Amino acid sequence: QKDGHEFGATTGRPRRCGWLDLVALQYSIRINGINELAMTKLDVLSEFDRIKVCTGYYQNGHKLNGFPADLELLDSLECRYDELPGWNTDITNCKTFDELPKEAKDYIKYIENYTQVKVGIVSVGPDREKTIVV
Repeated sequence: QKDGHEFGATTGRPRRCGWLDLVALQYSIRINGINELAMTKLDVLSEFDRIKVCTGYYQNGHKLNGFPADLELLDSLECRYDELPGWNTDITNCKTFDELPKEAKDYIKYIENYTQVKVGIVSVGPDREKTIVV
């Protein structure tokens, strides 16, 4: 929360933060007709040795086929995560996709492969000039 400045602008309340949920993202892509993603705050992940991504929901040991239609089920589901290597380096000075560490590029490609949607914009810092158009 602190590194990403994840606090309400008016109330100052801390926002919920967690690992990327690819199941929910894929559902959102499908129902909204999204054909390109913008990834913000990639720099916030720079301090992690491992980065988790949720790739499945399980109920009583059985994998669901996707995001549940019944939202009341969400509290009873177990998320399964894949772990990817982190990059442990400051990326805020990267100006192109090629300048990103291999692990950061692999993370982006993993998301693209899972969702089948291109990541077209990546931000590596809070300033406007910290936006990379891929």
